[in-house]
Amino acid sequence: MIAENSVTLDNAPYRTLCTDCGISRTSNPKRCGDACQFIKPDYPRLESQVHGRIRDLNRPDELHFGPFIQMHRASLNHPSTGAQWTGITTRIGERLLETKAVDAILTMTQDPNDSWKPLPILIDRASDMAKCRGMRMGYAPLLSLLEPAIAKGYKKIGLIGIPCQVYALRALEKELGLEKLYVIGTPCSDNTTTENFHHFLSLISPEPDEINYLEFRADYHVEVRFKNGKKKEIPFLQLPLSTLPNDFFPLTCKTCVDYTNVLSDITVGYMGGQGEQWLIVRNHRGEELLKLLGDEVKLSTPGTAGKRHSAVVGFMKNVELAAGGLPLRKMPNWLRPIVGWLIPKVGPRGLEFARTRVEMKAIETVLHLRREQPAKMGSMVPQHIWPLVQAYGITPNENEMNKLAQSKENSAS
Repeated sequence: MIAENSVTLDNAPYRTLCTDCGISRTSNPKRCGDACQFIKPDYPRLESQVHGRIRDLNRPDELHFGPFIQMHRASLNHPSTGAQWTGITTRIGERLLETKAVDAILTMTQDPNDSWKPLPILIDRASDMAKCRGMRMGYAPLLSLLEPAIAKGYKKIGLIGIPCQVYALRALEKELGLEKLYVIGTPCSDNTTTENFHHFLSLISPEPDEINYLEFRADYHVEVRFKNGKKKEIPFLQLPLSTLPNDFFPLTCKTCVDYTNVLSDITVGYMGGQGEQWLIVRNHRGEELLKLLGDEVKLSTPGTAGKRHSAVVGFMKNVELAAGGLPLRKMPNWLRPIVGWLIPKVGPRGLEFARTRVEMKAIETVLHLRREQPAKMGSMVPQHIWPLVQAYGITPNENEMNKLAQSKENSAS
């Protein structure tokens, strides 16, 4: 039953740079030191462990998106009611349970007291996956359910999670003693508390309590739906982002280097989908997951259009101001509708949009970390980040180069 398998959100041990993936709530919270993406990530080792190889920097798009064997635009032929897009993620979870490929799925449902708040849950019946459709916003200790799942005797597990949860899972995977593990990853760049998210809703609508759907789309619009069926599309440029407090997004999310969830078996997101979902099939388990959908899913080749350089440069200049504590540059109000109309037609689209967002996140990581936690530059910035930012004049300084060389030596040993 749902109630029996959900987690109790008790206070977790304090951690700096923590997104509360759930490991600190387990019987051995000290494992955070080995498992946390924000302490000393080792992507080459875990990419090799999960995919059998590290990302190939000479292969198109692996620098940006991590190891993969296939990429698709995708949508279910018959969209699931209540899904954020068409329901591919939860449908894969249903199929895993229907075919008994797994004993249970670790994922999120909504908190009974707040439909926007994520509640970690252990699903062992395919029919219960329908309760996990849709977006949630906030931190949720998903991995705290690993021990309860294992205690129930579950040896074959599926997990639907965001990058910081998936990194910790992969770092600890070998000690879990599972017979099978399937990981369905969703992209993530910026998270915040559920309370902060409610504040954001109040800024974009005079009826925030009536909003029941929100999606950042690849056409530079946010789609908002209301309980009465009304819909609203807001251009990104019209969002009140510059009015949000500086701590609206935590330093963890400003310095996250894994937007595309590279340690998942399959990533299901929107960035390269151009109105559909974007699937990154990363290994043979990811192929198994996609095959579970059979002819329920429509696949096509991802498109790409536009140029990302100027968009990334504009973003970088604003991040430089924000990282320096200065106000962001604001576009005149009269110009916003014009630019908002123009960008979806000439700006980066499809895979170029996805590359744009990955480079923006890489730049954000370096600039914010340099200012707020410079001592962590050598341990928190993986080697593959530097080629992403080099085209924008960002290179490691002498101290960072020494730490980078030391990091390479440690990885080699």
